[in-house]
Amino acid sequence: MKGRYSMKSAVFYGRHDIRIEERERPSIGAEDILIRVKACGVCGTDVHIFEGDQGAAACTPPTILGHEFSGVIETVGEKVKDFTPGERVCVDPNDMCGKCSYCRAGLGHFCESMRGIGTTVNGGFAEYCAVPAKQALRLVPQVSFEAGAMAEPVACCLHGIDLCEIRPGDTALIIGGGMIGLIMLQLARLAGAARTVLLEPVEVKRKMARRLGADLVIDPIHEDVKAVLACSGVGRIAAVIECAGLPATIRQAIDLAGKRSVVMMFGLTKPGDEVALRPFEIFQKEVVLKASFINPYTQQRAVDLINAGRIDVTSMVCAPIPLEALAGVLADPALRAQGKYIVRP
Repeated sequence: MKGRYSMKSAVFYGRHDIRIEERERPSIGAEDILIRVKACGVCGTDVHIFEGDQGAAACTPPTILGHEFSGVIETVGEKVKDFTPGERVCVDPNDMCGKCSYCRAGLGHFCESMRGIGTTVNGGFAEYCAVPAKQALRLVPQVSFEAGAMAEPVACCLHGIDLCEIRPGDTALIIGGGMIGLIMLQLARLAGAARTVLLEPVEVKRKMARRLGADLVIDPIHEDVKAVLACSGVGRIAAVIECAGLPATIRQAIDLAGKRSVVMMFGLTKPGDEVALRPFEIFQKEVVLKASFINPYTQQRAVDLINAGRIDVTSMVCAPIPLEALAGVLADPALRAQGKYIVRP
């Protein structure tokens, strides 16, 4: 029987094993807050962990996954002065120690003692989650909890887009029109790209990309990408942002990159995946290959964009699902292909 201080949780026990359990609500320390979770996004990292692979951080079962979440503050620790119960917040799940050599060098995303809320410690696929108050950021009243939960993926994308070094007037090409690709599309435009191109085989995602401002959308399965680019007058592509996480699309990104351009390998591949490179091609074009790891120091910028209504993070969201449906979504690529899933615990 569910007790007064229990909560429903989706607990990861190992590959393909997520169980719905009643657990005691987490206690909080003096500098923590307890959040009643209202929305938690299903991320590609959750899929990798569910499949038995390592995501951005190692996950040791049993753990409550879920690192993209927002909610309402239930209680605050005795030393918390910046927040009060009832406030609406989202969470930066990557808690850096601030003491190791990487943190001291301004490279906190490589922190040697990182706590990952929803990966290394319990996260948001539950009715309640305890987090350090310093990891919380306020949401304005007009922002939905679903939108607030998307602050973490936007923050990760911001780090990636910063590394792309897009300048006003550039052309940017994005491979993959899922949630991340559509966020990257919008950020490329905000960064000043004069022309944005998106490659995506799923029609509904291509239509969404057009609504979000893509100048050219190509079906890479049924169209000759290079021929369409040439016919459309697309010149040098300054940045190619790969968001599918597949060796074939990474290879395609390098092939499509212009001279002295950046190829951003943003999509998360399986740990053992390999990509064949032709060094002479890299040499000829002076292509810079980059990758982007989590969200260092970008979460506040992401929240500011969402609070200001400068980015659309909800149009690609599917109907909310309960915790009981989480395992089915994690196990079914066809379901995930329909859009971004948000759990409402």
